[in-house]
Amino acid sequence: MLSKKMETALNKQIALEGYASFLYLAMASWCDNEGFEGCANFMHRQSEEEKEHMLKIFHYISEVDGFALTPAIKKPPHTFKSIREMFQKVYAHEQKVTKSIHELVALSLSEKDHSTYNFLQWYVEEQREEENLMRTILDKIKLIGDGPQSLYYIDKEIEKINIAEEKAAAAEEGK
Repeated sequence: MLSKKMETALNKQIALEGYASFLYLAMASWCDNEGFEGCANFMHRQSEEEKEHMLKIFHYISEVDGFALTPAIKKPPHTFKSIREMFQKVYAHEQKVTKSIHELVALSLSEKDHSTYNFLQWYVEEQREEENLMRTILDKIKLIGDGPQSLYYIDKEIEKINIAEEKAAAAEEGK
């Protein structure tokens, strides 16, 4: 059984994951509008992944006799100055999520809530991977540049990353 403090903290994480899903969906729409098909596909996949993260916590709370709350989610920004700025915002948001997960881990340890601690380990690893992925994308943008002629190549690189991530996810599901 969850403590009320842990239940509240996990419900806050549900809201953070839900916001990430909506943020990435808004980014996908912006990419579609700007003609970045590869980036749009990537952001659509990221949005779905964040929704899954939210639901995983939602179900966990119920599993351990807590009460999961459906969050109100504020409207995310939907326009961006550039692809670089958009991915910088993604990276910053992933860092915020990582910090929140680490705070949940610390709370689970302080409360000797071993079940929640164990549950959160998946998120610790996932966030390490997410931050690394976003840093990799930002590094590619820095190498390619984000001038008008470089945007085509950025979009193609993001599409390659998206395809690789989809294949990795499919392989993981097939295990």
